[in-house]
Amino acid sequence: MKDPKELTEQEWKEKLTEEQYRVLREKGTETPFSGKYYSEEREGIYYCGGCGQELFSSKTKYDSHCGWPSFYDLANTSNVEIKEDRSYGMVRTEVLCRRCGSHLGHLFPDGPKPTGQRYCINSAALAFKLSHPQE
Repeated sequence: MKDPKELTEQEWKEKLTEEQYRVLREKGTETPFSGKYYSEEREGIYYCGGCGQELFSSKTKYDSHCGWPSFYDLANTSNVEIKEDRSYGMVRTEVLCRRCGSHLGHLFPDGPKPTGQRYCINSAALAFKLSHPQE
């Protein structure tokens, strides 16, 4: 498989749905409460929708009432990159997939214990696999 960071934008357009491309590659945001994983409660692992890198466990997912899937911790801290985002006249912390560079969402310091962090992630940026596939 070709290194995801070496894919051209045309290759990304062919690989992703239009909504995934808009979120992952153009740093878009899906409409609040519209994403397919917002209400997901089953046990499993969330992966990058662009390259399949493991990102979050359902064990750290919680309902923050913000309209997007929220997690208070990462499955593996080395799998994401955090950058300052000054778009739209705001200062936020952007969360990106370290493997493919895709935009996942934002990080806020208002999450629950034990981390106090809220990874606010677009459903379109994720792929989900059940821990127990027979569910």
